[in-house]
Amino acid sequence: MEPVSVVIPTLDEAETIGAVLAEIPRAFAGDLIVADGGSRDRTREIAGAAGARVIAAGRGYGRACAAGAAAAAPESRVIVFLDGDGADRADLMGEIAGPVLAGAKDLVLATRTRGMREPGAMLWHQVLAGRLAGLGIGALTGVRYSDMCAFRAIDRAALARLSLREMTYGWNIEMQMQAARASLRIAEVPLPYRRRAGGASKVAGSLPGTLRAASRIVATFLRVAAGPAPGR
Repeated sequence: MEPVSVVIPTLDEAETIGAVLAEIPRAFAGDLIVADGGSRDRTREIAGAAGARVIAAGRGYGRACAAGAAAAAPESRVIVFLDGDGADRADLMGEIAGPVLAGAKDLVLATRTRGMREPGAMLWHQVLAGRLAGLGIGALTGVRYSDMCAFRAIDRAALARLSLREMTYGWNIEMQMQAARASLRIAEVPLPYRRRAGGASKVAGSLPGTLRAASRIVATFLRVAAGPAPGR
């Protein structure tokens, strides 16, 4: 098995988590961590039966990601993050984890906006948000992103250097901003993206959810832009 830990933050993903775990290639299935944010369905039971380590992370997307990373196996050199809704192509994990394992990159992100997307997989405001974030980060750092996709692989030591603080929906943009400011070796890989396989999106599924996520992303962008760069 590759020295990789796979972290999947979840909240009521019983319809999809079993298939997500089953799709992960065997080479990357040595340390599967489901960081659960308080599911009230059978997410934890199904994930455990599928071979994942299930941890209680507390509420908040970023908090779940951070807890999952902290729980990674000691021998893991790379942390892979993906969502538990079945939209990310977990079977293509090698496309993002491979360059980090090889030591060629520190952070590799899947980009949905440059890849093939199923109709309805992304709403217009999600595409726009990724583009605006890319423009803003590019103006500050010179590194231009095209998306804020959750599917990403990062060198474990590099992640620790970033000292991420955001515990909600700003986790992804904080990682991307701090990675750029720390001069990490970054790449985006266009990957296909599906409609979520079940359940309702906590962000795009409702106007209040979208507004909450947008406010946290903007607040995180402003905080990180005004703060010091991570140590090199």
